[in-house]
Amino acid sequence: MQHRVQFDFEIDFSNGGGISGRDFRLDIARTEISDRELADQLVADMRLLMVGAVRILNKRVIAETHRRGAVEAVPRTQRFVDLSHTIAHGVVTYKGLPAPVICDYLSREKSRETYASGTEFQIGRIDMVANTGTYIDCPFHRYADGKDLSEVGIDALCDLEAIVVRADHREAQAVGVEHFRGRDIRGRAVLVHTGWDAHWNTPGYFDGHPFVTGEAAVYLREAGARLVGIDSHNIDDTGRDVTGSKARPVHSTLLGAGILIVEHMTNLAVLPDSGFAFSAVPPKFKGVGTFPVRALAKLR
Repeated sequence: MQHRVQFDFEIDFSNGGGISGRDFRLDIARTEISDRELADQLVADMRLLMVGAVRILNKRVIAETHRRGAVEAVPRTQRFVDLSHTIAHGVVTYKGLPAPVICDYLSREKSRETYASGTEFQIGRIDMVANTGTYIDCPFHRYADGKDLSEVGIDALCDLEAIVVRADHREAQAVGVEHFRGRDIRGRAVLVHTGWDAHWNTPGYFDGHPFVTGEAAVYLREAGARLVGIDSHNIDDTGRDVTGSKARPVHSTLLGAGILIVEHMTNLAVLPDSGFAFSAVPPKFKGVGTFPVRALAKLR
């Protein structure tokens, strides 16, 4: 026997209107589920967009045989999606910054001179700038008095409720306010899927990349985003503006408000629009504002 939850629901949409249902059933992996978990699973299962409030009513768990497997029937490894590029020797992440040098500090062959017969080890050596691979920016990256990596709490880095915003780079380079309006942003990690990651490790990755506009950054700040990520070369427009300066309004706005940024992401295309948790945890460095992360999504 497996378990289902039977319930009534009411869903309000952020752009007006709503839907409701009675005696709705969903498969679950356990003998209990919270209203919030159930709401997230319902929204993901129905593939709803622009969802506002979700109310769960008359909930009860029932045991019965059913065709669709419960969540626990899916191998645990398939519930995680890796959103990070591989950092490899010589691969440039940001044009103008050096590629990482990855080599042996102690090779296996050399270690044989130290250890007992049949015992060997490798100790690697890595020389790189902090802006390498898929990395996270915290306030210290932009502001001298901002929090560095050692001061950012774990709760700001892992298991964040997340959404994906689709903004195909073939349709527009600038990701504006219109892409975010009507989405449930408050308290969530907002991941911008542009498809630019297809150009990773090619000369085309650095020029003409999609970016979030300064106006959209203000909207994300006011809407209460906790973190903003993008699968592009930079979340800002890296071209010179009309005054000849190199303004970075998105970094300035988001990091100034304590909103973390993750750049150079990948695999966002395979994620649902919502119903998953996002994590991007760097080492606990003092005096560092940017560092590579193993960014990942945990599907519900």
